[in-house]
Amino acid sequence: MDGNPTFLPCPDHSPGRSLAAPPRITPSSSPALVTSVQDLYDFICSGPLVDRIGYTKEKIAESIDRWLRCGGQVARLFRLNELQLSEAEKARIYHFYIPVFLWCEDQVIEHRAKYNEGDEIPPLVIGVSAPQGSGKTTLVFALNYLFQVAGRKSTVLSIDDFYLTAKEQNELRDRNPGNALLELRGNAGSHDLQFSVETLESLTKLTKEGMKMKVPRYNKSAFGGRGDRADPSVWPEVEGPLEVILFEGWMLGFKPLPNEVVKAVDPQLEVVNKNLEAYYDAWDRFIQSWIVIKIREPNSVFQWRLQAEVAMRADGKPGMSDEEVMDFVSRYLPAYHAYLPTLYKEGPNGSKPEHLLVIDIDEARNPIWGN
Repeated sequence: MDGNPTFLPCPDHSPGRSLAAPPRITPSSSPALVTSVQDLYDFICSGPLVDRIGYTKEKIAESIDRWLRCGGQVARLFRLNELQLSEAEKARIYHFYIPVFLWCEDQVIEHRAKYNEGDEIPPLVIGVSAPQGSGKTTLVFALNYLFQVAGRKSTVLSIDDFYLTAKEQNELRDRNPGNALLELRGNAGSHDLQFSVETLESLTKLTKEGMKMKVPRYNKSAFGGRGDRADPSVWPEVEGPLEVILFEGWMLGFKPLPNEVVKAVDPQLEVVNKNLEAYYDAWDRFIQSWIVIKIREPNSVFQWRLQAEVAMRADGKPGMSDEEVMDFVSRYLPAYHAYLPTLYKEGPNGSKPEHLLVIDIDEARNPIWGN
């Protein structure tokens, strides 16, 4: 194997051999490679998500080729040399992206097994609920790529795609004077729920070859950063048969709470909480499998956003000042403080334990051992 390896399709779906104990992998090449593959096997086994995705050491040994293929694909996606990964890069790939993908792949296989041959099988909708800045966009990007190279047609949706138009957002602000949580896009009430339902229903019907539709997108830079729905001419087109919809959002799975609870967090949340009542029927009912990224402290969102803006300014791109970042994030923090505890304790509405993957992350956005 040289520094420019051939990348194989990822993954194969054939069942692995049953092994009594994890073997030492012995490819017909140099002893150094034998050691490196064994070391990588040990590293994979040490990951904090292995148990949560239902993988034993034996199952990892059976599927080690699959892990290696996926690792090569992800490394290529992010323009990394798979033979010279740093510890952080190796952890991000083999402790995070690949375990989550394999869990998602198992969810898709189980979903499709419920149908008979010849049936029109609707795509599996996988919800990804994660705070802003926690890395969900990059995770979903990697998952979508891995599904594509595995031969599964998939698409990505964000709750951001369903924000109200600029005109409608202004009207929402005018109906709620003085409420900073509804002055700009973000909180419950600032989405076009009917439009989102129509989009999700249409996507779940893309079960045949040749069926196509355009998927909406939102332009956050319009109107000086206040945002507006992008023109349909720039919406990407999706073609059936669709197998997976990755639906991500910072507030997916949030549940309305008793009024006194939200008022104790922030009185401005009262109307947001009322708006949230309609969101289960709009979104959560479509989602069969859930990924919830769990953070220790909501204030991490401010630090993550600040890091992103500093990096943008360093690259010569326009970025928010520290004060603007604080103002922006402050409009989301009340909802995090109010709704995350219930989401972490009970899971999203309608979720089932066997279809829910909770991923605890640290301040560096890496998976850690959870409770």
